[in-house]
Amino acid sequence: MANQVSVPSLAIPATCDVLVVGSGNAGFTAAISAVQAGAKHVLLIDKCPESWAGGNTYFTAGAYRTTHDGLPDLISIVNNVDKEVAENIELQPYTEADFHVDLAKVCGGRSDSHLANILVSDSHDTIKWLARQGIRFQLSFNRQSYEVDGKIKFWGGLSLKTEDGGKGLIADFRKAALSHDIKTLWNTSLADIVLPRRHGDDITAAVRRDGIVNVVKTRAIVLAAGGFESNSRMRSRFLGSDWAMAMVRGTPFNTGDCLEMAVSSLHAQPYGDWAGCHAVAWDANANPETGDRGASNEFTKSGYPLGLMVNVEGRRFVDEGADLRNYTYALYGRAILGQPEQCAFQVWDAQVSSMLRWEEYRAERVERITSDSIEGLAAKCASRGLRNRDSFIRTIQEYNQAVYANRKEHSSRPQIFDPAVRDGLSTFSSSKHVEPPKTNWALPLDKGPFLAVKVTCGITFTFGGLKVVPETAQVVRSRNGAPIPGVYCCGEMLGGLFYANYPGGSGLTSGAVFGRRAGRAAAQAARTPQEYRSDTWKL
Repeated sequence: MANQVSVPSLAIPATCDVLVVGSGNAGFTAAISAVQAGAKHVLLIDKCPESWAGGNTYFTAGAYRTTHDGLPDLISIVNNVDKEVAENIELQPYTEADFHVDLAKVCGGRSDSHLANILVSDSHDTIKWLARQGIRFQLSFNRQSYEVDGKIKFWGGLSLKTEDGGKGLIADFRKAALSHDIKTLWNTSLADIVLPRRHGDDITAAVRRDGIVNVVKTRAIVLAAGGFESNSRMRSRFLGSDWAMAMVRGTPFNTGDCLEMAVSSLHAQPYGDWAGCHAVAWDANANPETGDRGASNEFTKSGYPLGLMVNVEGRRFVDEGADLRNYTYALYGRAILGQPEQCAFQVWDAQVSSMLRWEEYRAERVERITSDSIEGLAAKCASRGLRNRDSFIRTIQEYNQAVYANRKEHSSRPQIFDPAVRDGLSTFSSSKHVEPPKTNWALPLDKGPFLAVKVTCGITFTFGGLKVVPETAQVVRSRNGAPIPGVYCCGEMLGGLFYANYPGGSGLTSGAVFGRRAGRAAAQAARTPQEYRSDTWKL
């Protein structure tokens, strides 16, 4: 792992103030927040080996969605912008109203309004807080901007990422955890939670390492152990039987154990979209069972708005230009899963192929299928699973005719291709119709050489989680809605924010916003008048 910080193996302590379960963005945020709020002995555990530290966070691009007042508001926390570059950047403010509109639009207005208000209102302060902890932020030039007329134009309400993506983010978190004297144990899973019989007594956490179960007495516990995206049984049960075929984008250790434990042992209330998930176009040649720690997020194939997606029967099945990629990419993995053989081909011509992200589409990362003609491309795709070459060719020809008809009908309108905005260049006209249409960025595919890559569905994280008190992220009981003393959750385990889809970058922001609140609340719950068992902490 890049910049990996090695932590000596520790014995399992008998007690701690706050126990955090999970080593991703939410877990580390909660642990650091707890220390800063006064917890003296914070223990973070993860069932994965140290070589898999970071959960799904390690596999992200490190994008955080946050409100801001424009470029001057972000310059102070990024490390990749100098004065000369700044003069060529166009970065509009992203207001709380903008964030709320985006969340409501992509989630169908179903997000818990209280959770949504906190996510949006806390996002800016939380990002600045993360920067103070040593998280290295950058402007996301490679993922969220295009150069148009000499200007670097950011788009989609998303401009911040971490240096070296998820890899760099986890390296930074581990350094911050060391500086806060947070004890971290690997290969250590949460086996059970027993709540105290009397108010003020400890929570009993059973933790398992190397097949041996140890008891840890704790004042508070923060559950940040991820969703169930790596568990094919749970995917089939809650998402549908087709989801057993989805490829796992990230860690193989997010198997829903803690979610099931919270519901069965603590009677926690399930909440949110348990039939929904984040899933993207993913390299069809990737390992289906687990993400690749080297390639990480680079198996994502997010260039479809610049071209077309065609299934193995040679037919299009989504509006590739329905919206900016940030608002459709987490949804279109599901669409690919619904196609024959759960696969499709992304296709471009020479006009746009140079605009594809290098890290996702370079020859070292993906099989690039190329030809000087559409007919030749169809023949090569046929050797890789395309069933109907004639339909493939006809689909592209009919799409091109629809684009030409639109241009002819709207010849007086400026025909400026701008991938940083919804440009309105479409397939709509009175004389020609294709289904589905392409609403924006509809250029004809008529200039060789042509490029295709084969993609499938890669699942990122699940949306179903637990209901919490929004202000503190304290888990509530299903029976009466009362808060469960000393139990908190954040990250993928928190339900109620995302439904069917999500705005790109808001997952990491949610984990940090509610992780920070959970850590503070857990530290407050852990406070007692006397020094809390310091003799058992020194190992």
